[in-house]
Parts: sequence; structure tokens; C-alpha cells
Amino acid sequence: MSEFAPICIYLVISPLVSLIPLGLPFPFASNSSTYPDKLSAHECGFDPSGDARSRSDIRFYPVPILFIIPDPEVTFSFPWAVPPNKIDPFGSWSMMAFLLILTIGFLYEWKRGASDRE
Repeated sequence: MSEFAPICIYLVISPLVSLIPLGLPFPFASNSSTYPDKLSAHECGFDPSGDARSRSDIRFYPVPILFIIPDPEVTFSFPWAVPPNKIDPFGSWSMMAFLLILTIGFLYEWKRGASDRE
């Protein structure tokens, strides 16, 4: 049983570490009903106007798509976190090929002006 003691201690302490910061503000919170502005619907300080389900302009779609590109780049860069003498030549050259493909895509995006604002 003594070999499981660190795991049991971890299982007791970790919920406390996460739940205490969640519950600590509640005794100090003020009554939100005293501030009617907090209960009103607003967007960036303005009253909402129009339908929330209206179609967005097509110019806004490339922006999130272009922000998705760095995610796989970071994910596939994790193998380079090991010391350089532990990576074999195949791993090194496959990473170079991956970075080359990303660079070509970035240059194509730059040339086409996909990130330019109108």
C-alpha cells in the first residue's frame, strides 16, 4: 500500500488545488442584481443590432483559416525537442521537407495577398 501513497496524495491534493481557486471568489463577490447594466445584453458596450444568425462576409473566412496553419506546424515540430544527436538523418530531412512545404505555402499565400486587409 505504501507504493500507492504518492498517487493517493496526488488524487487528494489535485482536486483541492483546482477547486479552491474556483470557489474562493464567491464569498467576496458582490450581488450582481445591484448592477442592472450587467444583466443587459450588449456587445462591446453597444446594444446588439441585427440578427445574430446573419451570414458573414466572405472576406472574414481566410483569417481563421490562416490562423489554423501554425497549429500543425507546432505539433510536427515537437520531435525537434530531442537533442540533435538523437535524431537520425531521416528524421532531420523529413522535418526539413515539412518546413519547406510550409515555407512554399506561406510564400504562395503572401504572393496571392491572402493576408492583406482591404
